[in-house]
Amino acid sequence: MAAHPPLLDPPRRSPALLRRLAQAIGTASVATVLGCAWVESRAVDLVASGTASSNDVHRAALTDDLFPSATECRTCHPDHYREWSASPHAYAQLSPVFNSMHGTLLQKTNGTMGDFCIRCHTPIGMTIGEPLFGPNAERAPVSQEGISCVVCHRMSHDVGKASGRRPLGTGDLFAPVYGPRDGSELARVKANPSEFGPVVDAPGEVGRRIHAEAHFFEPITSPGFCGACHDVTLPGGFRLEEAFSEYKRSPAAERGESCQDCHMGVEPGIASGYRTAPAAVVGGVPTAPRKRTNHSFVGPDYSVIHPGLYPHNPDAKELATFDEWAAFDWRAGWGTDDFEDTVDDDGAFPERWASIDDRYDAREILDRQLELLGEVREQGTALLRRGYVLGDVRVRRASERGLAFDVEVRNGTDGHNVPTGFTAERLVFLQVTVTDADGEVVFRSGDLDPNGDVRDLHSRYVHDGKLPLDEQLFSLQSRFLTQMVRGGEREQILAVNHSIDPLPYVRPEVRPTILTGRPFAARIHKQGIEPGGKRVASYAVDASTLTGRAPYSANIKLIAGMVPVNLVGAIAGVGFDYGMSAREIADAVVAGHRTLWERDVVLEVR
Repeated sequence: MAAHPPLLDPPRRSPALLRRLAQAIGTASVATVLGCAWVESRAVDLVASGTASSNDVHRAALTDDLFPSATECRTCHPDHYREWSASPHAYAQLSPVFNSMHGTLLQKTNGTMGDFCIRCHTPIGMTIGEPLFGPNAERAPVSQEGISCVVCHRMSHDVGKASGRRPLGTGDLFAPVYGPRDGSELARVKANPSEFGPVVDAPGEVGRRIHAEAHFFEPITSPGFCGACHDVTLPGGFRLEEAFSEYKRSPAAERGESCQDCHMGVEPGIASGYRTAPAAVVGGVPTAPRKRTNHSFVGPDYSVIHPGLYPHNPDAKELATFDEWAAFDWRAGWGTDDFEDTVDDDGAFPERWASIDDRYDAREILDRQLELLGEVREQGTALLRRGYVLGDVRVRRASERGLAFDVEVRNGTDGHNVPTGFTAERLVFLQVTVTDADGEVVFRSGDLDPNGDVRDLHSRYVHDGKLPLDEQLFSLQSRFLTQMVRGGEREQILAVNHSIDPLPYVRPEVRPTILTGRPFAARIHKQGIEPGGKRVASYAVDASTLTGRAPYSANIKLIAGMVPVNLVGAIAGVGFDYGMSAREIADAVVAGHRTLWERDVVLEVR
């Protein structure tokens, strides 16, 4: 068996190298591979051929003013913008883990996977014909915004479960928008300039720019609207994500509760009603109070990138570029009195941050960014605590013959499984440590290897025989299983078969999966908990490991992580955006682990 080295820092990928990688995986032929009329092949060819920079493509797209930035919406909707700016929707395209995973899959499928993944993460970027893979700094600002305002509010008709293929309406800020209310309040604003100030709904006029029309769009209030992206089926019939399908079969759906009720209400993760508040502030005057949905959409993801890049912040974008922010060492305390008081006049800083005033300006912005990230993390933790519940702990044996106990983990929601969505990258596990009366550890399960992985089959330390397999590990992470050439299946980190073809490619399955009840090339072995269900983890501590110093204590933690570190290692070959290394990404992932519940249990030996 070939040995795999521990996770090391691969060479950092520069934007220029990312561009070359993008060309190597076939972005020049995107239009022919996808067969999508809306892909602007001319723009893609310009970038891939090197005859024009991506800025030229962005300039053309912005000149047409097809899709207004969320920053424009912020003028009248500041609260909505603040919520969205730190949301998973806003992080979707900025995530270096997503981008490198997408790039790796493109590489493994010779580019024929096309925009299957990225069209959910930057629908606008794919609509305007941007390259499939490359540094985010070279994408259009509205493309960097991921799932921005117009991605949902420019939808004028229902598309069903389209795996993210969404036909977006084009136009500048004056174009119609679609939402949960009609345009009566908009008409009132326009009819009352003495209250709201002068507004204009067409180009060339002087006044506050505002939408010309607002239309009631019933699907945006229904769970099916979310299902367009949150139910993902691969071309071969492989059901990658089933959040919407799980919901449709849930007790919550039977009661008539919607995705929006739990994920856009007052309390995240529970149908708790909605706030009543103005939807807009025009000329400093709030509109009439109404049902107000929350656009934070908190979940299991968290940022691993520089806080100058995310949350989205117009002030941050005005102060510095992506590369300049990446060079600002905020952890060292730049821009704080404690740090700056120790700096000599000839202190070495990157050119952009040579001025102490600029460093203080940057720190002021970052303090606001970090405060917002802290709020979102608190909300996200509350959401996860509602979904994952640490139940009863039952001691089965506590004697000189050994210890044995069961730990119950319950799904606290009845709206879908936990985890849900892309369950093969959701690491949720129990960490159990048993100590004797003197604090000496006699048993561990759920501990992390030096890379930050649990000791499962994908731990490189376990694979290389440097650490034992954690045979009692309780994990809710699902697993990808792929078929091998001579039959049988193997468990993999990525759901892509190891192809013996020098030119692997993705194609639709020609055999009906209804005959087998499963896809042919790859499948997912789900480990989650059904709505309202539970799982029981059983632990046994052998008598040979006991010290005889009773009583023993078991510390039990239920921990949720965004992704396993082994995924970071599997996608490191294409590099990571923002000049980050695999080690930096992995450390940030582990630092973001959340201990949702913790309990101490005394095991009295009798």
